[in-house]
Amino acid sequence: MDYEMDLEPTGPQVTVREVEPLRVDFRLSSVDLAMANSLRRVILAEVPTVALDLIEIENNTSVIPDEMLAHRLGLIPLNAKNCDSDLEYTRDCSCEDYCVKCSVTLSLHVRCESEKMTVFARDLEVLGDRVNDTIGDPVITDAEGQGPVICKLAKGQEVKLKCLAKKGTAKEHAKWAPTAAVGFEYDPHNNLRHVDYWYEQDAAKEWPISENAAWEQPSNPDQPFDYDAEPNTFYIDVESIGNLEPDMIVQQGIFALQKKLAVTVSELKKKDQNGQVGDVEDADMMGAGDDAYEPPEGIDGNMGAYGNAPWGASAQTPYGATPYGQSTYGF
Repeated sequence: MDYEMDLEPTGPQVTVREVEPLRVDFRLSSVDLAMANSLRRVILAEVPTVALDLIEIENNTSVIPDEMLAHRLGLIPLNAKNCDSDLEYTRDCSCEDYCVKCSVTLSLHVRCESEKMTVFARDLEVLGDRVNDTIGDPVITDAEGQGPVICKLAKGQEVKLKCLAKKGTAKEHAKWAPTAAVGFEYDPHNNLRHVDYWYEQDAAKEWPISENAAWEQPSNPDQPFDYDAEPNTFYIDVESIGNLEPDMIVQQGIFALQKKLAVTVSELKKKDQNGQVGDVEDADMMGAGDDAYEPPEGIDGNMGAYGNAPWGASAQTPYGATPYGQSTYGF
């Protein structure tokens, strides 16, 4: 007797369409819209990176005010490779203020001796020890090897300061964002009619379809419309700013999403006040065993408690003037 084996894919399918040093373009299929959009939002907001968070300005005679200078420094991309495992959040570290386990110290000291001078990210220097050899280094991708412009100085002007780089996520501040952009599209032919295009004369000419349309077929206009149809193929384009490789951004986004799901299912499985196990029907349908959704170490279910944690900096961060006349800014 002959048997036919069903070889249809049963789980999420990924097709990598284009790869560059700072960009990856892939197609995600066999998932629903909620899953694909959750991955997009996690990539945007919850992948940890490193950014300058505390700036101690000793001398600034440039035309840029201290606050503006500190803000520009905070937006300089820093290398964050392996920061998810090697570097601690300051709020979770056992030190009193900051240490090598939860921060990287950088300094900037430049003085213009000529008519004019441009200060670049390359002028930032890492001080002391750090958890690995690359974390905290300014990201420099231009051909000249200079990096972003910090400020410009005229003759005799000087900038001297010290910075602390710390681990954080973009939901705390945009400076911790790992991506410059995340492209997201589904149903490029608008077969599901999720979009009603406004047009003057011809919608096809005024709203040209994207390149993703080559990966799908338009629906037959003679066929009846399926009101129950749902999208299951998505086109995602992740563009890194250089602090993390694009494939690592996607991997860490998946891991962050897994942690959130683990915490959610773990809470659902906790016993209620009467000693009865809560409703875990959804978890059982997913095939979860007793130990399948044990939350990772350090996860206590309070991931959204913004008011209970000093996000991005120590709770004792000294803002304002210091006893030595220096100005300190936390960004």
